[in-house]
Amino acid sequence: MPDAQGLTFLLGGARSGKSAHAERLVSTNPAPWTYIATAQAYDGEMVERIALHRERRGDGWTTVDAPLDLAAALRGVPDGRPVLVDCLTLWLSNHLLAGNDLDAVSGELEAVLALPRGPWFVVSNEVGLGIVPDNKLARRFRDAAGRLNQRIAARADTVLFMVAGLPLKVK
Repeated sequence: MPDAQGLTFLLGGARSGKSAHAERLVSTNPAPWTYIATAQAYDGEMVERIALHRERRGDGWTTVDAPLDLAAALRGVPDGRPVLVDCLTLWLSNHLLAGNDLDAVSGELEAVLALPRGPWFVVSNEVGLGIVPDNKLARRFRDAAGRLNQRIAARADTVLFMVAGLPLKVK
């Protein structure tokens, strides 16, 4: 069971069950819960995905949109409030496409996540298990995501790796 006042980091591939499992873990804590969303709806398909996520969560959740300033969103959460951040890889890609300094924003986020003020759950994609991308931008993203995941996993109290909807405890 994740630490009641610590950081739980959930990793896995696409459609591995990360978000749904994280939502279940968060909801074992008393409501209200804060969902910090990093996705941006640039097309109709993404609008539908976001709507399905919101519908699945139901009552008790407050959604905070933070496609870029995730550290500030986390600092704004009241002490003791359960938090779900979904997800770091979307947040990282938002910064990459905006041309921001990935090391600087990752460092700021890492500093905030190092001192969780309640039960915090962070979701990220494990992107390093596939083939080497064929272009520079994709390789840069894969490398930055891998480094960020390592940094956050090192800080986390609990790390879960999701496979086919099943959580495997790594740390």
